[in-house]
Amino acid sequence: MDRDRDVAGRARNARPRDGLGRPLPYGQAGVERQPEGVPRTPEQALAEAQQLLDEGKPFHAHEVLEDAWKASDEPERALWRGLAQLAVGMTHAARGNETGAAALIERGAQNIWPYEVNPPYAIDIAGLLRWAENPAGIPRLTRSAD
Repeated sequence: MDRDRDVAGRARNARPRDGLGRPLPYGQAGVERQPEGVPRTPEQALAEAQQLLDEGKPFHAHEVLEDAWKASDEPERALWRGLAQLAVGMTHAARGNETGAAALIERGAQNIWPYEVNPPYAIDIAGLLRWAENPAGIPRLTRSAD
């Protein structure tokens, strides 16, 4: 079987995926994936990722955050990479891969901690770092407006 390719000819796995991003057999119903390369403002990316986390879709939230990472320049590139890694860590935890979850959450925390002093976009870096120390429940990406 030929490799799945997107309209630009790049290899893209077109197999359906479950809610945690695991591939399913061709022809089986899956959860719609997040489109790649969608331009979003940082606030839009955070809101969409949070909604997906709230819906129990950390893999999909990771895809949104990964788009923001790929579209960002320094000095924020590590911030978005770290947020994406936290979501991947949640994905591994939901899949039962505790070792992978711990590794990705630790890497994500290392990437976001430099932003704790002056967090952009109302991101709750301190709260995310506390969550990363004991990752239970769904983290809040941004501080609520009081």
